[in-house]
Amino acid sequence: MAATPAKTGARPSRGGSSVESRQRVRDGATSALMHLVLLIVAVIVIYPLIWVVGSSFGPGGGLANATPIPENATVDNYVHLFTETNYGRWYLNSLYVAVLNMVGSVALSALCGWVFARIRFRGRKVSMLGILILQMFPSFLTAIAVYMLFLNFGLLDSLTGLALVSIAASLPYNTWLMKGYTDNLPASLDEAAALDGAGRLTIFRKIILPLMRPMLTFVAITSFTAPWMDFILPRLLLQSNDKQTVALGLFQMITDQYSNDFTTFAAGAVALALPITILYIVLQRHLVTGAMAGAEKG
Repeated sequence: MAATPAKTGARPSRGGSSVESRQRVRDGATSALMHLVLLIVAVIVIYPLIWVVGSSFGPGGGLANATPIPENATVDNYVHLFTETNYGRWYLNSLYVAVLNMVGSVALSALCGWVFARIRFRGRKVSMLGILILQMFPSFLTAIAVYMLFLNFGLLDSLTGLALVSIAASLPYNTWLMKGYTDNLPASLDEAAALDGAGRLTIFRKIILPLMRPMLTFVAITSFTAPWMDFILPRLLLQSNDKQTVALGLFQMITDQYSNDFTTFAAGAVALALPITILYIVLQRHLVTGAMAGAEKG
């Protein structure tokens, strides 16, 4: 009789298959829970936006007529916004403050971040600690002191003065971000350029500054959008009607006892958010890269 060949394959363990099944079930339940949470958050965030956009196309001006999906949609609110109000002037004022804030914040934070990251000087650690402490406090805590300072120097009701306050308020946070990002850049680039005879400013301008582009983009966008949403400092420092920003103008539109036009307010909010939204979408990759890089090392 021929010998029966021996079986070489091992029978799979039932215990191992059971563990794998339970792991797949847990992974599926975790994934489903995460998607459910994200869906709930998306609904909470998106529904007010839909409500504002729908209200901007709604007929009438009262809050009772504001609905997410208007029955008789119209663009009369947008026509009224740009023809019957000073929205264009408010927009230009906010744009002026935003551009000054962006340029000043990018220039000063890039220079200060590079100095703290690359240059060793007396009082460096104390200054860094002071910057870290300053960025913990919101700017409106110094509102009274800023008002008295502007009053003494004659800077009240000045858009340029408001831009200077915005730059000073955001400088500690932006400096810390730029310092953390510059720390991740290899110091060998500086050393190689120094051996070739380049000075510190040349190294900063031709080597470090181009490598800072992701973080510079992040600081520029955040500094540009901050004045659009600022209300406390403009309310305190700006007094005349022709110097109002968009935030002040829209607030007055719904608080004036003779003009409670909520649908026009919604149209103004949509017109204000549209360019900022497009800017964020276009530069999203640079924003994420800059934010993650700046948080890696401080």
